This record gives sequence, structure tokens and C-alpha cells, in this order.
Amino acid sequence: MRFALFVWRLLSYLPTPLLGLFGYALGWCLFWVGRRTTMRNLELCFPQLSRAERARIGRRHFMRLTRALLELGLHIWQPKERTLKMVRMKGWEHLAPHLGQPVIMLNPHFVGLNNGSAMLGERLAEYTGSVTLYSRHKDPQIDALFYDARQRFGSPQLFARQDGLRGIVKQLKHGVPFFYLPDMDFNSKDAVFVPFFGVLASTLTMPSRLAAMTGARVVPVVTRQLSVWRGYEIELFPAWDDFPGADPTEDARRMNAWLEDRVREMPDQYYWVHKRFGTRPSGEKNLYK
Repeated sequence: MRFALFVWRLLSYLPTPLLGLFGYALGWCLFWVGRRTTMRNLELCFPQLSRAERARIGRRHFMRLTRALLELGLHIWQPKERTLKMVRMKGWEHLAPHLGQPVIMLNPHFVGLNNGSAMLGERLAEYTGSVTLYSRHKDPQIDALFYDARQRFGSPQLFARQDGLRGIVKQLKHGVPFFYLPDMDFNSKDAVFVPFFGVLASTLTMPSRLAAMTGARVVPVVTRQLSVWRGYEIELFPAWDDFPGADPTEDARRMNAWLEDRVREMPDQYYWVHKRFGTRPSGEKNLYK
């Protein structure tokens, strides 16, 4: 592990475009080793595409994801300016009117997530600050490394997912914006099965429940990975009207439908290496075997 961290840190000293190109090359190789889950997800979500077309998306996904993971070393070991100058922001006007009031920023898993969150966290530090959830890593060294990296950009308040939501609710009610990643399968009792690309997916109702509990507005956020020369673009979308509705299941369905539209815009940038359909309704077979 120490050797891997040493190499990762060493790579972070490369010029940023060169680091990105190296990430693309490494990701192209890694696709052939770790493609199984990605190809299954693409098969489930895009059955209308040929296997060759899905393989092209999957290969590009590994290239983009590996680039983003290598660039995460910039967050950890390099001056903050190197990361921030890679990112440009659009749509700030959709979030600014809600600052100082409860607001949830839905930030789904696209490969540029970390870079966009860094830029937005720094911007929010000038106003209200921000708060987010994180999952503790089982390796204490890695956990400490990532914790410190998250703290560098805007000093957000961090709450471990394992500790529950009480602290999040308190901060929301005090008008501190909450970064929330809504689109992973946590096999949670607080989830419902609603379609995602036509396949039932265990989907958390937390955004709907938190919005109802705190009166928060929900502002979706997406980060796009651009070329190695242009970096990233984070876009904030208008706050959703009539959210939450009367039914958390319908809210979850609406959230997934919105996310589908964003995935179709850049299918190679969604986080396909995650077993999004791992949890199944009672009696259904495992889709990854």
C-alpha cells in the first residue's frame, strides 16, 4: 500500500495534461481486466446498443475514470490552485438565491464529481460553508488521507454515513447547504424500487425525506469531464419545483428519470463500475451472476 501511495503521489507532480493522458492510457488497459460489472450495467441500461457500441462506452468510461482517480492525487498532495484552475462553473444563479436557507445539492456519481465538488465547496466557503456525508474506509491510513483531502476545499463539515442524519438535519435547518450523492445501492431499508433505465433499482428516499423534514430546496449538480486541456465543468440546475411531493416513491422515480437524461448526455462518464442493481426485490435473481 505504501508503495502504491508513493507512486500515486509521484504521478501528481506531472503536468496536469500529461497526467490526464497517462490516465487515459492506463484506463484503456484496465478496461480489459475489470470490465465485467461495467459491461453488465451497460447491457442492462442500453440493450438497444450492440455489444461493440457498449464496449466503446465502457472503454471510454475506464479511461475517464482512471484519469479522474489519478487527478485525485492533486487534491491530496498538490496546491489547491492546481485543481481549482481545472474547473469552471455555470449556473451559480440557480443556487445563490437559496443560500442561507435549507438547500440540498444532489450530486450524482459522474467521473468529475470530486473536481466539481472541490470548486463548489470553495465557493460556498465564502458564504455559508457546506456539509456532506462520507463513508469511512476500512484502512485507517486511506481513511485519514481522503478525510484530509475532502477538508482542503472549503473546509466542509463531514459526517460519516455510519453516524446517521441528526447532524445533517441540524446543519440544514441552520441554512448550511448539504452535498448529497443520491444514486448508489446501499441495500438500505430507506429505499424503494423504482426504474432506472427500465430496470428496478434500489433508490434512496433520503432526498425526499430530508426536504420534507427541513423545508429544503433541491438543486441538482453535475460535473462534466472535458479534454485534458480544458479540465472540468460543473453545472448547477434550477431548483426542482413541487419537490418533495406527496409520495416519496414518486419523488425517487422523478429523481431517477432526471438522472437518466443526464447519463444519456454523457454515457461514458457515469459510474458504471458500481453494481447499481445489486439489491433486488424479493424473489428476483442476482443480475450480476
